[in-house]
Amino acid sequence: MSGVIVSMRRTLLSCTSLARDGLIGVATAALLPAVPANAADLLGTFSTLLDFNRQELAVLATALALLGFSVMAAILLMRTRVRSAMNEARLLTRIGELQLQADRFGALLFAEPQVLISWPAGDDRPQISGDIAMVLPRDSSPQRVLAFGTWLPPEPALRMDRAVDALRERGDGFQLNLTTAHGHTLEAIGRAIGGQAIVRIRELSGLRRELAETNLRHKALLDETEMLRGFVTAAPWPIWAKGENGALSFANPAYVRATEAASVADAQARKLELLDSADRADMERGLKEAAGFTARLPIVVGGERRIYDVRAVNVAGGSVGVAIDASEADALSSALVRMAEAHRRTLDQLSSGVAVFDGQRRLAFYNDSYRRLWDLDRAFLDSNPDDSSVLDQLRAARKLPEQPDFRAWKAKLHEAYRAVEAAKDTWFLPDGRALSVVTTPNPEGGVTYLFDDVTESLELARRFDGLIRVQRETLDSLAEGVAVFGSNGRAQLFNPPFARMWKLSDDALREQPHIQTVEGWCHQLFDDASVWRRIREAITSIENRAEVPLKLERKDGSVLDCMIRPLPDGATMLTFQDITDTENVERALRERNEALEAADQMKVDFVHHVSYELRAPLTTIIGFAHFLSDPSTGPLTPKQAEYLDYVTKSTNALLALTNNILDLATIDAGAMKLELGPIEVGKAIELAAEGIQDRLATDRIRLKVDIASDVGSFVGDEKRVVQVLYNLLANAVGFSPQDSTVGISARRTDRSVVFTVTDSGPGIPPDMKDKVFNWFESRSQGSRHRGAGLGLSLVRSFVELHGGKVRVDSAVGKGTTVTCDFPTDQAVHRDAAE
Repeated sequence: MSGVIVSMRRTLLSCTSLARDGLIGVATAALLPAVPANAADLLGTFSTLLDFNRQELAVLATALALLGFSVMAAILLMRTRVRSAMNEARLLTRIGELQLQADRFGALLFAEPQVLISWPAGDDRPQISGDIAMVLPRDSSPQRVLAFGTWLPPEPALRMDRAVDALRERGDGFQLNLTTAHGHTLEAIGRAIGGQAIVRIRELSGLRRELAETNLRHKALLDETEMLRGFVTAAPWPIWAKGENGALSFANPAYVRATEAASVADAQARKLELLDSADRADMERGLKEAAGFTARLPIVVGGERRIYDVRAVNVAGGSVGVAIDASEADALSSALVRMAEAHRRTLDQLSSGVAVFDGQRRLAFYNDSYRRLWDLDRAFLDSNPDDSSVLDQLRAARKLPEQPDFRAWKAKLHEAYRAVEAAKDTWFLPDGRALSVVTTPNPEGGVTYLFDDVTESLELARRFDGLIRVQRETLDSLAEGVAVFGSNGRAQLFNPPFARMWKLSDDALREQPHIQTVEGWCHQLFDDASVWRRIREAITSIENRAEVPLKLERKDGSVLDCMIRPLPDGATMLTFQDITDTENVERALRERNEALEAADQMKVDFVHHVSYELRAPLTTIIGFAHFLSDPSTGPLTPKQAEYLDYVTKSTNALLALTNNILDLATIDAGAMKLELGPIEVGKAIELAAEGIQDRLATDRIRLKVDIASDVGSFVGDEKRVVQVLYNLLANAVGFSPQDSTVGISARRTDRSVVFTVTDSGPGIPPDMKDKVFNWFESRSQGSRHRGAGLGLSLVRSFVELHGGKVRVDSAVGKGTTVTCDFPTDQAVHRDAAE
């Protein structure tokens, strides 16, 4: 009995040892099928082992359960001696078979280099099995195997650490392909089996390596495809793909929205297109001819016409395309073009020559003033020549300043391309011109040249300097005193006569004293406070600047004429002129003028008085003469009738003379008023002719009247116009010989009615033409009638009152022509009457 118990104990210890030391190997051996007979079966067995799928884990669990069952059987055998004795031989045989099978499976499991790492549940101490040196570097140890960072690069080591932690914590399986620091390719598979975390690491080679690399490339390709698909889906631009037949095979959501489709399938079913037929035809033609198409096209999206950059390329099995919204870029480009064109037009209007050279020192822009300034050929400038070529051509044409070392001068000029600030210079050209040259470095590289012709400016500056010197000399030589005060009230300029006139010191004035100081110095000669206040206000005021004339009567008896003139720059000029002698002469002339005016008034009063006193008795004499000539008063002897006729003619002549004198005096006094109204030209001539009928009959003179058909009427004082025509006709009859003709004509012009009276008398000598209109100017030579010489004076006065003019054309021995122009403008009449 004791022998049986000992035997059973040994069997139990053997089973326990087998379960402890070879648990993984026995479990793996239990998972493997019988050793195949040929290589193909062996390869299938290894493939089954390498897959390490869930079915293998289930088989391993089953093997462990069988092992537990065997252990329990051994325990039961110990309890029953008889039963154990009967089954001992069979159990030993079975154990031997299991051991043999485990060894065989272990040999198969480790037939290739690999390492198994297991972590029992609740235990952080791993168990490592396999040929470490065959998989990992030669100096690897169990501790180093678990330190992935010692034999893996940082990125794979981090992936391995994270995968192992997830396996141990959550049972997440993994399969990784790793490349060691020495270039070996390893496969790491992790699974959770029977409460343990198991990791298998093996080296890939040959077919497996190629398979793994293919799987990696396939996975990378899938990842890249998913990434690209996500990008295309999220892209805001319409993207599409078409098959070889031109049918839509793919479209992103932006394409669907642009074509107003419900979905991609809807767009495919309805054959919705983003481009119109003409643009699609151009795209298809471009894809056929050049395998690519690029164009900026208008596309209507959401009812709005926008500009898109459309690009399409051929790919295997069809083509792909994308439309990128370029509306804003197109608008900005158009605005930039318009702005550049506006700047170009603006620069072309400048009188300054502008030339812009880029970073390669080639001409990028020039304006028309630049071309005209240098007289360069437009074709040459449009060819974008470099800076040196332009300078060489200008030098060959002798248009640049003469230089002893042209190369050094040009090198110094080209330093502007490396400068940071603008430089200014003046070029004096051989043709006499002077140019102001400004070179400005551009931020993007290159230089901008700005040329201004300052020949005239320099000449003006020289002339200005000369003018200033001349003005200074002129001011110093003037008799008037001149002083200029600035806007701050201080003396800026003065001439010696000013200092002498006010007895001031030149040195004191050069210190630019204030006007108040100058006023204090001048009080000894003139101390009128109100006048000095006006001078101060005129100099220091900002608004209401105007010329102020003043007259200063100083204490020494002298009189100064002062003029305050504001200058454009805010300064004020004072001029003082000694008018003491002029004032004395003016005072004497004023007194004489007053005496003449008084005498003239006396003359007018005398004429009025005499005319009035003469008209009263003349009226009485004329009345009695008419009374005596009336037959009702009784018959008169022939001698009495002759005497009465003489009396009547004399009194009429005297009355006419008196009336003329009175009219002239009234006109001279400015008291004559015209009674304006419409005047019929024919009627006025007829009335004037009636007064000279007796003279015409007595002297056998014929009157010729010539009135234009369109003369009509005009506005004037009919009585005065008739009086004018009467005096002209009477004067013409008086100087015309017997049996001659006196003519009177009337015609209308655009602005006046013209009367012309002609005679064939002796004419007027040239020295008398300017005197015929004077008062009491009587010229009896050649006239049969002697008068007082007031007729033509009245003619001129009445015509001028109407705003008209009188002209006399005469030649000795050829007669005289008098022309009177009466304006038709009523405003002229009113002004003349006033």
